[in-house]
Amino acid sequence: MTTEVSDPNEIDQRVFPPTARRDPRTGELLLGAVRTSALIAQYGSPLYVLDEDVARSRARRIRAALEAEAERIGTTATVYYAGKALLCVDVARWMAEEGLAIDVASGGELAVALAAGVEPSRIGFHGNNKSEQEIGRAIAAGVGTIVIDSEIETERIAAAAKAAGVTQRVRLRVNSGVHASTHDYLATAHEDQKFGQPLRDAPRLVAAILAHDGLEFVGLHCHIGSQIFGTDGFRESARRLMRVYPELARLAGRSIPELNLGGGFGIAYTSAQAEDVPTIATVARELADMVADCAREFGVPVPHLAFEPGRVVVGPAGVTLYTVGTTKPVPLAGSDAAAPADLGYGERLYVSVDGGMSDNARPALYGADYQVRIANRTSDAAAALVRVVGKHCESGDVVVQRDLLPEDVRPGDTLVVAATGAYCWSLASNYNYLPRPPVVAVSGRGVRLIVHGETEDDLLAKSASWRPRGDDPPTP
Repeated sequence: MTTEVSDPNEIDQRVFPPTARRDPRTGELLLGAVRTSALIAQYGSPLYVLDEDVARSRARRIRAALEAEAERIGTTATVYYAGKALLCVDVARWMAEEGLAIDVASGGELAVALAAGVEPSRIGFHGNNKSEQEIGRAIAAGVGTIVIDSEIETERIAAAAKAAGVTQRVRLRVNSGVHASTHDYLATAHEDQKFGQPLRDAPRLVAAILAHDGLEFVGLHCHIGSQIFGTDGFRESARRLMRVYPELARLAGRSIPELNLGGGFGIAYTSAQAEDVPTIATVARELADMVADCAREFGVPVPHLAFEPGRVVVGPAGVTLYTVGTTKPVPLAGSDAAAPADLGYGERLYVSVDGGMSDNARPALYGADYQVRIANRTSDAAAALVRVVGKHCESGDVVVQRDLLPEDVRPGDTLVVAATGAYCWSLASNYNYLPRPPVVAVSGRGVRLIVHGETEDDLLAKSASWRPRGDDPPTP
């Protein structure tokens, strides 16, 4: 990110939840009208905070935009919330109440969605290695659609559907060969990777699906990647998929009713990215237009559209709170000093917090960038170039690679990192035996706990031979 920020106290509401604001008297950050100091006092640090009103509003607006644009081109749309971004019973319930279906990728995620009361027919089941047990559970529950990721799964799903005496709706996941402009680990439509099947094999694989009476083939699925700002990749991917729809229709003896274009819509993690993020209305309009164009080009009916947004729904609704433990100025020297964003700074201030890669693995996984501010106060001190790091035994344990904070940031300060609602709690671990933090929801109605945090006793209890002090059996 660039460090050209006029005020290191500024809360950029293009990056932070739009309900985040500073108390004009004390400078303390409020999230959903709740003071950060009150959140830390009640729930501890680190702490994930999710603004329920923001998450619901984003879900509602995304669904409305995609459905309206689908209607404009003469079709309908289903919007699945991608549970992998952040899934717990409360979040699943919010999404269902806002009219979204739920996309799950494991038996555990399926269990959460069902526990939340999500209508099974509104659940889609993904995954590149769904076990026979998971497939059986999904079919028994009445899951609406299962995405076939490999040829082996066709036989597994067909066998489970036959045993249950039902017909199971399925999609085939294919790789369009369109590589999203993103980190390699986030790009999922090139052919040399674990997801999906080569598009050239689609006719053969669909013929195998159609040979099973217990399977209803409804369309192709493709996900080109994540954190995508433009629609060019979606356009080319849709064109490649729909090019084979006439052949698939001949095989099926009917038109192919659906097209699932996945998700991957990007968000602003920093102020520098905010200018590049299109509005959801723009994305929806461009996606609808390109599908209509493809349908005309290939002489097929406009299919029912399905999308699977996750990050764009909950990412901007969440922040993470940390407490500063130590600070350490480090001189910049050699090639490091040549980094464009670091020019003008002779040293970098390392700010260590009480979490790190165990609660946000994204920077270590693929160099994700974030924006940070002091939450408990503002300061008139000059700006310092900082790197916020965690407490784990890894040099790559970085929370925020580069940003500006007031140079008087000190132990005991609360830091807030923006846009952590997606893929932070979901990817959390117990590295170095750190307990995973709780998740709280704030809203205009106050604050409530939605995911319990862990304690050291919780972690010790996983050791089969451990007993709480005083519970040891008597010595024979």
